[in-house]
Amino acid sequence: MSFKIAIDGPAATGKSTTAKRLSRKLSFIYIDTGAMYRAMGLYFIENNISYEDEETINQVCDDIDIDIYYEDDEQHIKLNGRDVTKLIRTEEVSKYASVTSSYLKVREKLVALQRKLAEKNNVIMDGRDIGTVVLPNAELKVFLTATSEERARRRYEELLKKGQDVTLESVSHDLEERDHRDSTRANSPLRQADDAILIDTTNLSVDEVVEKIEELYNEKRGK
Repeated sequence: MSFKIAIDGPAATGKSTTAKRLSRKLSFIYIDTGAMYRAMGLYFIENNISYEDEETINQVCDDIDIDIYYEDDEQHIKLNGRDVTKLIRTEEVSKYASVTSSYLKVREKLVALQRKLAEKNNVIMDGRDIGTVVLPNAELKVFLTATSEERARRRYEELLKKGQDVTLESVSHDLEERDHRDSTRANSPLRQADDAILIDTTNLSVDEVVEKIEELYNEKRGK
């Protein structure tokens, strides 16, 4: 029987970095659900579809195929057979992903794929609604949080390292907008599952967060 770890939380709380490191330590498969939504967003951008045009987005969802594969221990995302791993990390793609992830048709398509991946594998999955919607029966659920100031600082430094021309003020504003969209959307809003364990990462390193979750996992497995 597979073991499933769900890691949820708002943007820039360290979900993906934590999940990746933990997956290596536990030899689990890491599934980056955010990357899957970003790939959808990239498709809409490349096909000149506005993120506000839900009707057209619903019509083209069946034309989109997203696959995950590993190469040299690194996860790669394919969009209709093309590796788009490096193309989906821009702020424009992030905005598209945040807005369109609220659309029911988009969520239904990706949730079905995510659940299928978790059926026969030990997985770690991070996102906004993993513990509440995608994997409600996950054996371990964690909800990461951090102060808005710390989250903005992390995202700002991340984007600067990638060579993007941004300001701390603009990054902070984008995070506020994303938080509002994620927590108020009608379909699968961001919220902490009743049985999820809250971890504030504001003053913790990634390694410390990984260690905390690994301890919780060992407790669940009776180690």
